[in-house]
Amino acid sequence: MSNRVDPNLMKDLEAFGLKDAAKCYNCGTCTAVCPLSTPDNPFPRKMVRYAQLGQKDKILASPEPWLCYYCGDCSTRCPRGAEPGETMMVMRRYLTSLYDWTGFARKFYTSEKFEIMAVSIVGLLVGIGLLIFNTGKPNWEHAYLNSLWPAHSIEIADLVMAAILSFLLLSNVFRCFKAVMGDLAFKIPLKMYAGEVKELLIHTLTQKRFGLCTDKKQWFVHLMIMTGYASVFLLVVVFIRWFQRDAEIYPIWHPIRLVGYYSTFAIMYGTTYAIIGRLKKSKPPYKNSHGTDWMFLILLQLTTMTGIFIHFTRLLDWPLPTYALYIIHMMVAIPMLVLEVPFAKWAHLAYRPVVLFLLKVKEKYLAAEPVAAPALAVDKAAVAE
Repeated sequence: MSNRVDPNLMKDLEAFGLKDAAKCYNCGTCTAVCPLSTPDNPFPRKMVRYAQLGQKDKILASPEPWLCYYCGDCSTRCPRGAEPGETMMVMRRYLTSLYDWTGFARKFYTSEKFEIMAVSIVGLLVGIGLLIFNTGKPNWEHAYLNSLWPAHSIEIADLVMAAILSFLLLSNVFRCFKAVMGDLAFKIPLKMYAGEVKELLIHTLTQKRFGLCTDKKQWFVHLMIMTGYASVFLLVVVFIRWFQRDAEIYPIWHPIRLVGYYSTFAIMYGTTYAIIGRLKKSKPPYKNSHGTDWMFLILLQLTTMTGIFIHFTRLLDWPLPTYALYIIHMMVAIPMLVLEVPFAKWAHLAYRPVVLFLLKVKEKYLAAEPVAAPALAVDKAAVAE
């Protein structure tokens, strides 16, 4: 691993939200109190030290930022007020920008002006697109979305968008894979990766390691937002033909409506809790809010609220408000998908379980191949430096 020193690293990290890491004098209290830190992967002290020493390459290869869920215990107990938990959050933003080969994530994280412009431009293009590409035959007697934007057409657009976003996200995940695994990436047999896929699925669906943190409420809020959005994403992308229906309104106990109600409640509960917490600065994770944190919460809540309004105008059979709200809804929802999924906050939901999965694979491989252990020992020794 390279030991090149980047003298401008701390300044660079400040653009991603770093504030107080220079106060740290490496007492190790943060690592001692963290319930998720282990001898093999100690943090946050290790990452703070890498930042202070300008070790950009070591940060890139480090899995530790993705092992932290930012419960805030380390920041609360820090005797110097160095905010180690916030430093870990900054590291996740920074790593997201390093994994991203397009360079878009870096601009999104380091410039609020660029972030706002990007969201505004994508939203405006979506609105113009919906006004131009429609059947031109709106039903003014009933609120029938399919009269203007047929579900099968929206489905095609959804699948095209999903394919593009999947390519961008998965190509960045591949770069994450190479950075974390290093020389072992292609030495480990494919069957060993396949044998740990269950680990990937468990962490993706449950975020179970978050449950080991002392603040159980943060894990619950995080889980609600994640499952709520994942549910509604499946409805509007995979099951759009069954979700966007006109003449037939499903009974309230129908699975489609129940999933829709759950996702609405989960997202509104989670985002409202997080927004109030950030306004009050009630916990360490909410004390220092980055612009992308606010953008994520605002877009997610606006998407959900406009979806609620559309649901009621359709039930009331009001055509014009339904069509107008649909355009507004898409102008908010699509920028969030296009920008957040491959480049920002939602990408974290991919990197975290992938890194946990890779660590499990690496652990199994090193246990089965003792000759590989010396290289790992050298890397561990660097922690004590």
